Amino acid sequence: QVQLVESGGGLVQAGGSLRLSCTASGRTFSSTVMGWLRQVPGKEREFVAAISWGGVNTAYADSVKGRFTISRDNAKNTVYLQMNSLKPEDTAVYYCAADESGRIWSQPRKYNYWGQGTQVTVSS
Repeated sequence: QVQLVESGGGLVQAGGSLRLSCTASGRTFSSTVMGWLRQVPGKEREFVAAISWGGVNTAYADSVKGRFTISRDNAKNTVYLQMNSLKPEDTAVYYCAADESGRIWSQPRKYNYWGQGTQVTVSS
């Protein structure tokens, strides 16, 4: 089992920045891909970004490209999501997720482990 705990959410004005963190514990695998996904009430969970174990490969949703950056520190078992130029439409619960296959997925159903989520609210 892999446990994931997110932190760093909060309230920010449009144009501002936040950095989310997700720390993994329990079993960790050398091929684990880490992702960030988000969900608005009444809507399906959507992909935001993902990063391979070594950090060489990353993927982003079109809506966040150029504004968000995913990174990881394997020594700390932690993945980050730096969010800049935030917009009101970025408001959502952000979830950290992990997948053991070694592949970067955009489909939420492909991720095996999930954190509890952290709320990000961007005011206009």
